[in-house]
Amino acid sequence: MVAGGGPAGVLLGLLLARAGIEVVVLEKHRDFLRDFRGDTVHPSTLRLLDELGLGTRFAGLSRSVLDRMRMQIAGETLVAADFTRLRGPHRHLAMVPQSEFLGLLAEAGAAEPAFSLRMSSDVLGLRRENGRVCGVRYRDASGQIRELAAPLTVGCDGRWSTVAGELGLRMRSFAVPMDVWQVRVPKAGPGEKGVFARFGPGYASVTMDRGDYYQTSYLIPRGQDARLRAEGIERFRDRLGALFGWTPAQLAAVRSWDDVKLLEVTMGMRERWHAPGALCIGDAAHPMSPVGGVGVNLAVQDAVATATLLAGPLRAGEVTTAQLAAVRRRRLLPTVAVQANQRSEHDLLLRPALAGTLDRLPLPMRVLRRFPVLSGITAYLGGVGVRPEHAPAFARRSTVDDHAG
Repeated sequence: MVAGGGPAGVLLGLLLARAGIEVVVLEKHRDFLRDFRGDTVHPSTLRLLDELGLGTRFAGLSRSVLDRMRMQIAGETLVAADFTRLRGPHRHLAMVPQSEFLGLLAEAGAAEPAFSLRMSSDVLGLRRENGRVCGVRYRDASGQIRELAAPLTVGCDGRWSTVAGELGLRMRSFAVPMDVWQVRVPKAGPGEKGVFARFGPGYASVTMDRGDYYQTSYLIPRGQDARLRAEGIERFRDRLGALFGWTPAQLAAVRSWDDVKLLEVTMGMRERWHAPGALCIGDAAHPMSPVGGVGVNLAVQDAVATATLLAGPLRAGEVTTAQLAAVRRRRLLPTVAVQANQRSEHDLLLRPALAGTLDRLPLPMRVLRRFPVLSGITAYLGGVGVRPEHAPAFARRSTVDDHAG
């Protein structure tokens, strides 16, 4: 069974079901409609969807594309990543509401007899037998406490993972300089499209064009939420207006602090991802910084690796601890590489920006602007990454299947 119906959990359920393995995905919410979730789908995931026979249906979702990532740093603009320099059919990021992406995966899963998705089902704890995890206790949609037996439990339940907590998996945490305020600002006219970022002395913010509104992440110094809210919502509206040129009429939609959601950023790596009968992947194993919007795509890659490595043992009847440990070994290098890049960006941009000392382009950014070909390398590292996963043979479907769906 899979705890958590985010991208990693639903995709893992789909993949295992296509391998003929009975799988139940438990999701604590009643639907997928939640604000401020990761909405960027990277080229490696777009290719994966093609391999699964879902590319055409994905292209029909409400989405926009980003082929170049532009940043304004201390008043100077540069292209930080140019996805048009990539090879292959997907030379862009796709920006699609995560609820629609999850709906697509869930619909594909529902077509598999072995797949079951139970909404409003909150995992409360683990069942154990002879020192081995053998399933979960959960509260179902009616409020009843139930048990579900399973030969393998996979925690895809995010950075505050119940499964990881129950297993006592220790975290090596990394210091982060920021928390994030997340807010929606309505559009007034065409405006700037895509994703655009502003970094400078005393400010750091990234906003995404979502059609009729801007989905905006405004970074604040770590642990300063209460102090900054005490300054008043008007001060925050003024800051947003100065950064992005938004009008008072637009910003009036940010009526109170109730419209501003706090993301407390954590970042780290579990020393182990498994215990007998259980495994954690995605943010449950390695909570990510929001920098680069790569968390969803890294979790998706974890799910593919998990299905590739464990479908055979599950069909055989039992997964050993050595086979569970192999998932972390396979995904460790990509995870370390992404987190190293995020920590570098923290140090290069975010710490000085929030400290008020970012008054010019950092040297690596000046080199990037001087040699634009390097923006193709940054696009590859961010959009494809180290050791991208491919769909296992048992899960692949043809383009004909895609159209038929």
